[in-house]
Amino acid sequence: MCDSKENPSNCEMRGVIRFLWAKKLSAADIHRELCAVYGPNIMSEGVVRQWVRFFRDGRTNIHDESRSGRPSVVSADLIKEIDEKIRLFRNFTITQLSEHLPNVSRTVLYETVTGKLGYRKFCTRWVPKMLTEIHKTSRMGAALKFLSRYHTGGEGFLNRIVTGEETWVAHINAETKQQSMAWGHTGSPTRLRKARQTLSARKLMVTVFWDAQGVLLIEFMTRGTTINSEVYCRTLKKLKRAIQNKRRGLLSSGVVLLHDNARPNTAVRTGE
Repeated sequence: MCDSKENPSNCEMRGVIRFLWAKKLSAADIHRELCAVYGPNIMSEGVVRQWVRFFRDGRTNIHDESRSGRPSVVSADLIKEIDEKIRLFRNFTITQLSEHLPNVSRTVLYETVTGKLGYRKFCTRWVPKMLTEIHKTSRMGAALKFLSRYHTGGEGFLNRIVTGEETWVAHINAETKQQSMAWGHTGSPTRLRKARQTLSARKLMVTVFWDAQGVLLIEFMTRGTTINSEVYCRTLKKLKRAIQNKRRGLLSSGVVLLHDNARPNTAVRTGE
């Protein structure tokens, strides 16, 4: 009985690769066709390229060749065990995996992870903050309001917007992109995301204001300074002078100040 579409045999896959290669498709295109029909985890692109090279070199047999010597230590149980460990902790290294499976060589482990299971390492994608649903709804409402004002005022409205943001400038990050790499399949829908974190205490608070034309003001806070309404008002006075010097006529046309809703930014004194 033939294998089903959900569980095709290796010979079937190699036959499909040979057929598509004979139709002059590239290895990448063949891999995409296989993933579209059989699913994203059916076979890695590297294995497809390997069989394309075999057929290009004159091989016609799609069956496994008989081999002599020591039997393979890679069994279905071993593959299942490795897959379970990856799903529990995707940031592991091959060295860490070999410590759990000391009887299996690192080369065999790597070939099993990348070849038979089809995993690849992906870096974490940094995002400014991990937003809650309330944050997302609030930002969507603000975006729709600005879009409505843009339809009314056009490009002139965009040129009046001045955005302000405070952030920490640190010397050392807690985790590098290399350290954040985790195993995933080539068909994984999205890369992992996490908020950027810092470990070093050597950091300074910086406030940046900018508009459509570029940066207007960068102010580094003295270490130990608490940002309250008084400090923020002094910063806004510096921003006003920067606008007068760099954007002639903007103050008279009216500035649309875009900043977050932190307490110093929304205080009565700040609004005055």
